[in-house]
Amino acid sequence: MTPPPESGRDPEPISRLAPALPGPGVISQFWGDLAFLHWRVDPARVEPFLPPGTRPDVVDGTSWVGLIPFELSSSAFGPLPAVPYFGRFAETNVRLYSVGADGRRGVVFRTLEASKLVPVLAARIGLGLPYTWAGMSIRRDADGITYDSRRRWPSASPFSPTRPQTHVRIRPLDEPVTDDPLAEFLTARWGMHVGRRGRTRFWPNNHPTWSLHRAELLELDDELLAATGFEGLAETPPDSVLYSPGVSTRFARPAS
Repeated sequence: MTPPPESGRDPEPISRLAPALPGPGVISQFWGDLAFLHWRVDPARVEPFLPPGTRPDVVDGTSWVGLIPFELSSSAFGPLPAVPYFGRFAETNVRLYSVGADGRRGVVFRTLEASKLVPVLAARIGLGLPYTWAGMSIRRDADGITYDSRRRWPSASPFSPTRPQTHVRIRPLDEPVTDDPLAEFLTARWGMHVGRRGRTRFWPNNHPTWSLHRAELLELDDELLAATGFEGLAETPPDSVLYSPGVSTRFARPAS
């Protein structure tokens, strides 16, 4: 593996407990029925996709790429009540793991596929996040959970001329995950790095400690990883498959 260039402070310690928000919460949401699929990758594959001032976060010499479908609900702004209708939708994101020059660990999103157009437009314009509009569904049955998505807009990416789609089916297992440093590295992320107009900002977030379980991957047919620059990754089994029933989260205003 090729190590990334060193710059800035050492990464902050990984903690299952979220630090207090530096200010009042401005966005709150519930994330439910999350499937965490992760692949090990050379940090050199991640580095070109990170915003200025950040570098790949690394554990055991590798960085990671995550494919994470879930349902977002109870979305609210500041002290206002949850947004009706538009505040609940299915989402699938592809995310990377980053460290800022100040040592703060975060995530960087390559895409956030969402099933309602209005939140997509609001997040793209207002937050600078790479949200896309997709036809999505989440189906739950006695044997597992199935997530399906096909992009509607924008239809293509620099890495794919077609509308990428993904199909994931998992079976959550009765195997709680505790005291697992890798699981904590992948999920205990207390902010996101967002690059916009040549500037990178860190949006801090806070939520209770994850309830995590092992999960069995039953089916995977994915084009999102290739469409975001990671061709061939979905053709190999993920190195980690986890499930969480969900968590309520809050974001504070971004810090530079």
